[in-house]
Amino acid sequence: AGGRVCRRRPGGMEVKDANAAMLSNFEVFKLLNDLKEQRKESGNKKHSAGQQNLNTIMYETLKYLSKTPCKDQTPEIVTKFLKAMVPQKLTKAEKLQLLNHRPLTAVEIQLMVEESEERLTEEQIEELLQTISSILPGSPDEQGGVQQQEEADMVVEEDGNQMDES
Repeated sequence: AGGRVCRRRPGGMEVKDANAAMLSNFEVFKLLNDLKEQRKESGNKKHSAGQQNLNTIMYETLKYLSKTPCKDQTPEIVTKFLKAMVPQKLTKAEKLQLLNHRPLTAVEIQLMVEESEERLTEEQIEELLQTISSILPGSPDEQGGVQQQEEADMVVEEDGNQMDES
């Protein structure tokens, strides 16, 4: 992210380049955790009102991000994912969405990739989903949810077959 993004002017800040850098949830999560550790080590307990507001923002952001796929990611996983995305005709913002949200269905891909119906075939969407699920780690409860859904689908199919026989 070269150059300054914001500059002070009377009455507030002015955004110079809104797209200077796009950070993944993983990068924000890591940065905030590192800052939290630095603060613990410094042991400075006196905080101004501004510092307390910043602490609240850090706490709430970390709390939110700890419930997202980024909590299970590493720099190596992010790099491997981005390398796997190179052949895909996706924008940086779309790759970031996929990395941050770890979609599990074609519908989720369609929500994250602009004009996906025109730009991607069904096979490409399936390939994307396979790449995402094989590289990006999922939470155990998420995996359980998929397995439970598959089991529920099998029960419905079995019930349907039994009805056909009678």
